[in-house]
Amino acid sequence: MADVSIVGGMAPTDAAPAVPGLRRRVLLWSLASAGMVAALLAPALWNGFPLVFPDTGGYLSRPIEGTLGMGRSALYGLFLYAGIPTAFWVNVIAQAALTAWLIVLTMRALGLGGRPWLALGIVAMLTVCTSLPWFAGQLMPDILFPAAVLAIYLLAFQAAQLTWWERCGLAAVIVIAIPSHMAAAGLGVALIAALWPLARIARMALPKPRLLLAAGAVAAGVAFCPISNYAITGTFGFTPGGSSFLFGRLLEDGIVARYLDDRCPDPALRLCDYKVGLPDEADWWLWGDSPFHTLGGWVDFAAEERAITIATLKRYPLMHAETAILATLRQFVAFQTETSITDNEPTIATLADRTPQLFEQFMRARQQANPFDVAPLNFLHVPAASLSIAGLALALIARRRFKVAPDLAALCLTILLALAANAAICGIFSHPVDRYQSRLVPLAPFALALLIARRHGAFSGEVGTGSP
Repeated sequence: MADVSIVGGMAPTDAAPAVPGLRRRVLLWSLASAGMVAALLAPALWNGFPLVFPDTGGYLSRPIEGTLGMGRSALYGLFLYAGIPTAFWVNVIAQAALTAWLIVLTMRALGLGGRPWLALGIVAMLTVCTSLPWFAGQLMPDILFPAAVLAIYLLAFQAAQLTWWERCGLAAVIVIAIPSHMAAAGLGVALIAALWPLARIARMALPKPRLLLAAGAVAAGVAFCPISNYAITGTFGFTPGGSSFLFGRLLEDGIVARYLDDRCPDPALRLCDYKVGLPDEADWWLWGDSPFHTLGGWVDFAAEERAITIATLKRYPLMHAETAILATLRQFVAFQTETSITDNEPTIATLADRTPQLFEQFMRARQQANPFDVAPLNFLHVPAASLSIAGLALALIARRRFKVAPDLAALCLTILLALAANAAICGIFSHPVDRYQSRLVPLAPFALALLIARRHGAFSGEVGTGSP
């Protein structure tokens, strides 16, 4: 039986001639890898500093203060804290490198390995046509959402194509992503729960998923949430604030106002005192000068929030169902690329206080010194994402006609399920925000590019396992 070399071809009988070829391959992959990371960091490099968001300061403060904060992961905050000596560049480089690795690994598992320039070309396309680089170069855990989805897909459907250390690395991605944002926990659980029955429908002709490792990683990630919080802050518990985000959506959808109309005046409800002029925007309620903070925020107002939420579920179940469905649908189609320009005051104040040595450099960055508008990018990003989602759905529906391979069909299904689950989780338990779906939607153009590349390779005879 002929030997197979690590570069995916027949090993020569004389090892010496293989060395130049190996060196050339290593050089090509080194150049392509550097190009992929640079492309994914293009917005941050152009900005002159890693991109920030109003929430960035809240994450960074968690390990410094040793406290939990509403919707702010202590684990991701520790990750940011470790990057202070490098002005946070090590953080975004790590995020970009992780993204590039997952892209290359997915390509190899789908028979498109050993093609560094194709990998670089796909990353370049994603850089231009999607929001991906705007999240890879941002000091936020959003980039971990698509990373977790790809990791779950690879562990569930491609484990046999992976080395043991790759499987361990993918499991680690999931375990770290989940405590970094509680919505990632919901996404991971929902994706596993949806894949288990759907992949067993015979007419879908999908490869049988091996969900044990993926489900184990998701379970470990959920367990790591309170453990990491305890290790960093001394408080054993999940990142708080979930009920407050849900309450904000109920307020925005008019459910809270209807309940107060029915109940007030009621001495048992402190919120009755603020019934007149109650805000109808979730963000203003949570982050503005609203009664939420006067009433004690996520700590002291939590019990009344939960009581009102439960009471409204009993009183207005149809209104809850209707608004939840509408929120999911609105979130599913809301994926414009956004970046924060005018409302970064919380992060600016935190960096001024916590990292004064970086503050001058931070304020010189374009995001602060010369604000830019990314809205024009959506003339390309939104159609690219919309057409790609439609393309994935079509590939699944007409997979036999288009001869879509089962492993690629499984990728399409995984991404569509992730987009639907993310829309439901974020739309219902928070409220529809473009950023929530925009951080995940680049997976659709990525999968469509793989469909095209695989189809072209099938016609040209170039599909193979390859490397690295």
